[in-house]
Amino acid sequence: MNPVRKKRLYIVLAILCGVSIAVALALTALQENINLFYTPSQIANGEAPVDTRIRAGGLVEEGSVKRSADSLEVDFVVTDGAHGVTIRYSGILPDLFREGQGIVALGRVNEQGVLVADEVLAKHDENYMPPEVMQALEKSGMMQKHDEAKAAKQGGYQQESAQ
Repeated sequence: MNPVRKKRLYIVLAILCGVSIAVALALTALQENINLFYTPSQIANGEAPVDTRIRAGGLVEEGSVKRSADSLEVDFVVTDGAHGVTIRYSGILPDLFREGQGIVALGRVNEQGVLVADEVLAKHDENYMPPEVMQALEKSGMMQKHDEAKAAKQGGYQQESAQ
């Protein structure tokens, strides 16, 4: 092989190695930042990975919110109508967080199946619900119950104001 071809071969190999390293680093960085969404049913069935950051969402079950007396720790159950999953959060909950409302929590599932959240997101107005939560509720049939309960509440408010 003559020296010119040999030099070109080394240059091409160096470029290929550089591109391969760049692609590997980019994929590694992206993989660490991906937060997949799981429903409470998927978490209860063990489909969610343990100790991996995920997003989970659904409706906060009525009567499930338990606040610690001496800290900011809160435990509550989120359901999709079929299953519920306990979420443990330490911090100040969003103002719009309340029982019966849709939320999305970001955190890690521990060995006991409890989602230890580092962030809790609540819907930002009365009509909005995160798309992932809405799809999960529609699949389980819980969306219709949620809409009926919301309509009943609004009907109750209108009757009170009319009196």
